This record gives sequence, structure tokens and C-alpha cells, in this order.
Amino acid sequence: MSIHVAVIGGGVGGLALAQGLKKAGVEVSVHERDRTPTDRIQGYRLHIDPHGSQALHDCLPPHLWEKFVATAGYAAGFGFVDDRLTPLLTLDVPQAAPERAHHSVSRITLREILLDGLDVDFDRRFTRYEHVDGRITAHFADGSTVRCDVLVGADGANSAVRAQYLPHARRVDTGISAVAGKLPLNPDTRAWLSRQMLDNPLSIIPRSAAGMFLAPHVLDGEGYLMWAYAADGLDTSGDLKEVVAQAIADWHPDLRRMVAETPEAEVAHWPIRTSEPVPPWKTTTVTLLGDAIHSMTPMRGIGANTALRDARLLCNNLLDRAPLDAIADYERQMRDYGFAAVKGSLRAAHQFVSGNRAGKVAFKSVLRLFQAVPPLKRVAFREPAVD
Repeated sequence: MSIHVAVIGGGVGGLALAQGLKKAGVEVSVHERDRTPTDRIQGYRLHIDPHGSQALHDCLPPHLWEKFVATAGYAAGFGFVDDRLTPLLTLDVPQAAPERAHHSVSRITLREILLDGLDVDFDRRFTRYEHVDGRITAHFADGSTVRCDVLVGADGANSAVRAQYLPHARRVDTGISAVAGKLPLNPDTRAWLSRQMLDNPLSIIPRSAAGMFLAPHVLDGEGYLMWAYAADGLDTSGDLKEVVAQAIADWHPDLRRMVAETPEAEVAHWPIRTSEPVPPWKTTTVTLLGDAIHSMTPMRGIGANTALRDARLLCNNLLDRAPLDAIADYERQMRDYGFAAVKGSLRAAHQFVSGNRAGKVAFKSVLRLFQAVPPLKRVAFREPAVD
């Protein structure tokens, strides 16, 4: 069966889906509201887990998959420390075949790879769709339209497709706020940064009702150290660096200096929001992907990977089945793993900023136990299987 799939949104998930469909010879078009490929692209790097790697491997043509592997770095490990940078637990990421491995990749580089070979229709803000004569007509703000057999809303957390298709689906504020920054890595900063802050991402578990995450990103000897401080009800109305400086006044000196020396232009406020699970809906030839249906907090770093998992599943289904059957099966599976990821991410966010001192003491004790007993650590942090 010959079909035309229209993808609304040119993010990671939407572009991966388009690449997979194009590779299989399916007619696909991508319609993106941004005016250019580089609009609103953030400089933070993405962690691609085995689910994301498998999806990219399956969706991308071989030459683009090879380019991804060549430009991405392998994730080496992850650590938990307290606010004095005392080690609690270090996790080593086992090496695996590239399609089953953890990778660290620049968002800009990944977007360039995903755009390669696709004819993306930029500066097209989707406004509505309608079913006409057994097909779908998508309308855009400039008056243009596109006719398709399947419409995929991959247009992010504020999805206009979702607003029409599932108007009862909600995103809510968690009450948690984060302040994030990027400290440039250069000879001056490297001279005083501790080794552990440069080697692997760190989750800092302080005594206070807050949390901090660090992630070094190095390419060709340069790069930056990304940090994010989060707390429930954090007042971000004042100077953001000063807000964090006051909150971590009794933390390790390197952490305080890291915040102090981060350029003002590299500091931003992140409100932490999440989607709410949506009960099953009647399947049509309109569907949703990634943040458009299951946006989540950033605390587990799995949002992009879940979108890539969506893209792989939906692509494979559309190649093997009639559109309605393909979408029904996709939505059934996607709701299960997608909203499980949302739930786990929200739980992690609340644990990250928990003020339960007894709970934090117990958690630190468990981490130390895992560090002291490697077989327990291997069982507790075993990788889930990739389908």
C-alpha cells in the first residue's frame, strides 16, 4: 500500500521517523514551525541510551548511522556524590556494539545528521487538520495545506496536534524549578576543577532539600561542564547565579566556584513540567510521538530516547501493517512504556529534591553498600533489554 505520512515537527523523534520511512521508500514530509534548521537549538549534549541507539541504527541509512557513531562519544560512567564531593557510588557503563551502547552527542550535530537528505518544510506553523474524503488535510498559518494518509504530531510538549486531537491531555507544573549553566572548559577552569567533576556525569545528593547534576562535555580538548541545581519551590525571580550561590553556600568550594565563574549568558531557568497519563483513545490515522504525548521531567534523561523508541516502533509498524492497525498497536505499546517513563521520571524528580533527611541518609547508605559489594551493584543497575 502506498501512503503519504506527514510529520508535524522536526525534533529528534519526528526526524528519526521520517528517516526510517524514507529509507523504506515511504512518501514522507516534515513540516517544522522554525524558520531555519538552527532556530532554538540548545547547546547541551544529549545522552543516547541503548533504546535510542537501536532506534537510530534502524531508522538511519547506513552512511548517516556511521556518521552518528563517528561524531558521538561513548558514555564511560556515572557517579553519585554528596555535597562535599565525597564519592558514594560509581557506575561503569559496559562497552557494547554501537547500536546497543550509550553515547553522548551534540544536539546540533545530531540534528544535522537527522536532517541530512530530508526535504523539510520550514517556517510552517501547523494550525489544524481535517478529515476529507478518507484522507487528512493539514493546515498551516500561512494558508498552505498538505494532504496525507497519516498525520504524526511530533511537535513537542506544546503540541498543536495534541491540542486538537486530545484536548483533555494535560501538562502540569511539578512545582520544581531548576537553574542550569555551562562553565567553559579551558586551561584556567581545568586548573582548579576536581578530577571527578571532569571524568563522568555526577548526581549530587546534598543534605538540603535539593539536588544538583553535573555533566562534562568535551570535544577536541574543549567543551563545557553543564550543571543544574533544582529544588521544590525555588524562587527564581532574582539573579539566578546568586540564588544558587546562596543555596550551596556550605557545599564543596569547587561547586561554589563552578557556579560563580559560569558566564551570566550561560545560566537559565528551567521550570520542570510533566504530562499526565491519558486513558486509551479511539485510534485514527492521526497519532502523536515523543513529547507531544508523553513529555517528562529531565531528571532521568530519557525524553529524547523515548521519542526515538516511538519513531522506531511507529516506522516498523507502518511498514508491516495497514495504517489503522499499525497505529493502534503503536499507541498500545507507546502508552505503556511512554507513561511508565513519565511516572519514573516524575518519581526521580521528587527524589532528587527530597527534603526527607532520613530517606537521604538511607539512600546514601544503600549506594555505599552497592559500591562495596560489586555483585549487588551489577544486579541493581543491570541494563534493561532492548526489543
